[in-house]
Amino acid sequence: MSRSIRRFILVMFILSFMLPSLALARAPKKYQVTGKVLELTDDVIVVEKGDEKWEIGREAATKVDGKLKVGVKVTIEYTMTAAKVDVKDEKAAEKAK
Repeated sequence: MSRSIRRFILVMFILSFMLPSLALARAPKKYQVTGKVLELTDDVIVVEKGDEKWEIGREAATKVDGKLKVGVKVTIEYTMTAAKVDVKDEKAAEKAK
C-alpha cells in the first residue's frame, strides 16, 4: 500500500470521529415575536406586541420576505447572542455578602 493511500485512510478515519461531534454543536435557541412595525431603520426594527415595544437588531444579511415598512404586521425570528461578558471576581462577591 502506498504512503499516500495510508495517509488518506488515516485522515478519513480521524474525520469519521470528528464530523459527528461537529454536527452536534449547539446553536442558540430561536425565538419569535409578532406585531406591528413602529419604527424601521437599516439596523433596527421596533415592533409593538400588545403594550410592549420590542427593539430587534438587524444586519445586511437579515432575510426579509415581502415588503417591510412601518405599519405592517410581521413575525421576526431571532436568537439571543452575547455581545459582552464581564466576569466578576469571586472574592469581591463573597466580601459583599
